Amino acid sequence: MKESNKLGLNTTCVHVGEVKDEQFKGAVSPIYTSTSYAFDGVDVKRYPRYFNTPNQQMLHKKIAALEHAEDALIFTSGMAAISAALMTFLQKGDHVVVQQVIYGGTYNFIVSEFDKYGIEYSFTESDNIEDFKTLIKENTKILYIETPSNPLLGITDMKAVTTLAKKHDIITMIDNTFASPINQNPIDFGIDIILHSATKYMGGHSDISAGAIAASKKHIEEIWKTAINFGGNLSDQTVWLLERSLKTLNLRVSAQTENAQKMAEYLEKNTNIDKVYYPGLKSHPQYELAKKQMKGFGAMLSFELKDGIDTMAFQNNLQLIKPSMSLAGLESTTVSPTQTTHALLSEEERLERGIKDGLIRFSVGIEEPEDLIADIEQAIRKVKM
Repeated sequence: MKESNKLGLNTTCVHVGEVKDEQFKGAVSPIYTSTSYAFDGVDVKRYPRYFNTPNQQMLHKKIAALEHAEDALIFTSGMAAISAALMTFLQKGDHVVVQQVIYGGTYNFIVSEFDKYGIEYSFTESDNIEDFKTLIKENTKILYIETPSNPLLGITDMKAVTTLAKKHDIITMIDNTFASPINQNPIDFGIDIILHSATKYMGGHSDISAGAIAASKKHIEEIWKTAINFGGNLSDQTVWLLERSLKTLNLRVSAQTENAQKMAEYLEKNTNIDKVYYPGLKSHPQYELAKKQMKGFGAMLSFELKDGIDTMAFQNNLQLIKPSMSLAGLESTTVSPTQTTHALLSEEERLERGIKDGLIRFSVGIEEPEDLIADIEQAIRKVKM
């Protein structure tokens, strides 16, 4: 077989990281659910919390291949992955520069936990590289970004960030959840550590909670030392489900991305919509940058309804599109970030980040766009009656 980085994307999704069924020759990976393995006369002393069961090890290979990385680790959630990565490379007296508009859970983790450990942090005022430059200190260890950002789909210049970081010998981390490995591979732009809520596109069916990290073998080895202490390993049943889901990752995300472009163009022309946030629109301020560093513009967008159209009444009148907490499933969903992902931020903090009460985040699924458009039209009509 060819090397994994030479295989086609669908082939990589399907075949890299399979657990071979040597006994019965089954077409899919068998599940090894044991929590106890032999310790004598073996090459690997296996234990689930050590991230080295057969299913765990092979799934690491698939995720690493998809992200063009040397190695990977999988966790129980995106926050388990993010917290393990950050706490590996930060200690008392260190400083991290964080992009302002990021996932609310990450923001809350930083402001709630870092002070306890004597870790300093600074948030940029935008995703402009100049904001990062002014915040770097002698004790800065990490530059942390998220692009496209949640929920306003801002785009950060990855190459500019990595150039700045290398100049100061700083580690770079990115939350790549919104783009997925199908639409963006940050390692190709020099980013050191790639983070995912695998609950989202990697899982893709709204039935898995998981997280992932992809990086060099050196960085993964360091993260592993911290991760085994935090105990955020994923059960092998869920590992198996995630491997199953990743086989269709390219097919799903490609279809969702194509749909999202059509939906964004429709919403931008809709007179009942005040503003649309989607990097695939030429009106997006970072459209050209998105074209340079993304293979596709993703399946996430956000929009604001015109004044007078009740945001929750609109969502509750949708019939196909589900108002739902998470994102990236096969089905289209909406959510109000002020009530969910960014609810732990104060109103002032949300407004500083441009997150208004009327903002709706839209995760586009695989349904026919015509059906999604009809659903939006009927919901608006009902609310305006």
